[in-house]
Amino acid sequence: MSKHDERRNEWVSGLAAAALAAAVLGLAWPSAGAEKQAPLSWPRVSVAVSYRVNAGFFKRPAVLPWGDTPGVAVDGRGQIWVFTRAKTPVQVYDPRGNLVRAWGEGLIESSHQIKIDRGGMVWLVDVGKHVVMQFTPEGKLRKTLGTPGVSGCDKTHFYRPTDVAISPAGELFVTDGYGNHRVVHFDREGRFVKNWGKWGTGPGEFSLPHAIVIDSKGRLYVADRNNARVQVFDAGGKFLAQWVNLLVPWGLWITPGDEIWACGSSPMVWNEKDSPLGCPPKDQLFMKFDTTGRVLELWTVPKGEDGREKPGELNWVHGIALDGQGNIYAADIKGKRVQKFVRQRGTP
Repeated sequence: MSKHDERRNEWVSGLAAAALAAAVLGLAWPSAGAEKQAPLSWPRVSVAVSYRVNAGFFKRPAVLPWGDTPGVAVDGRGQIWVFTRAKTPVQVYDPRGNLVRAWGEGLIESSHQIKIDRGGMVWLVDVGKHVVMQFTPEGKLRKTLGTPGVSGCDKTHFYRPTDVAISPAGELFVTDGYGNHRVVHFDREGRFVKNWGKWGTGPGEFSLPHAIVIDSKGRLYVADRNNARVQVFDAGGKFLAQWVNLLVPWGLWITPGDEIWACGSSPMVWNEKDSPLGCPPKDQLFMKFDTTGRVLELWTVPKGEDGREKPGELNWVHGIALDGQGNIYAADIKGKRVQKFVRQRGTP
């Protein structure tokens, strides 16, 4: 037998073996002249939750522009509070997006974050004046923490604070973030209790504590931004846990059910020597955690181009808040706006 015949027999034997294997596995073996089968298709359903932007939600009057917009909050009535770097920094919209009131001209140097406490009082964090201030919903100043216009690191001074959390009992916890890398605790009257933290990467140390929330059991969650983690403490400042390698957290929000939401970007390396981590971010995302740090949801949003942001894109997302229906309100620095992302339930 020639080598040509041997190769032909080997090829025939291999083909027969393949056909036998297909028959054993229940696979169709194409016959000569068999018609081409239609591609497989599936019903267009998904159990995953998604979010769709409502581009025309806010009916903002032209006389009330938005600048860089770092802060957003939703109160117990479903009103959306926008804290922007504009002439009128505080703007309130009803659940349908209509303007309710606006105030704050001449009161704020550089807006950073806004929180609404259980009594309906409004807390504004002014990173430029080094203060945290309490106002009535109509804009009357009630209380000031820190010394306006003077930075420092003691009981009565902050150095560019970033956020505030208010406990059910009215105690206050301030992230004194850009300059001092600490958390400062005050009682409900605004009296200094204690502080903890310093610059570093270890447990209980910070590199730009940028946001803070408190749960129903008094546990504190701190966005340790440059360290790309969330740290968890008890009300006395005892370190409990850290959630690492998930995101660069910029803003935090907590629901009445103790679900912790974070906005920011994926972990990344430093772009510029003297800028905070993630400036500019490589992407934009929302992430939901339970109190143990388990990730419950992740939703990514396209990053917009500076000055050319389209509806549904984010560009340096800085603040996040949710309403009672689970819709997300995202505040943008470069995009200079707040957008409503409507929760879409999956279809099983």
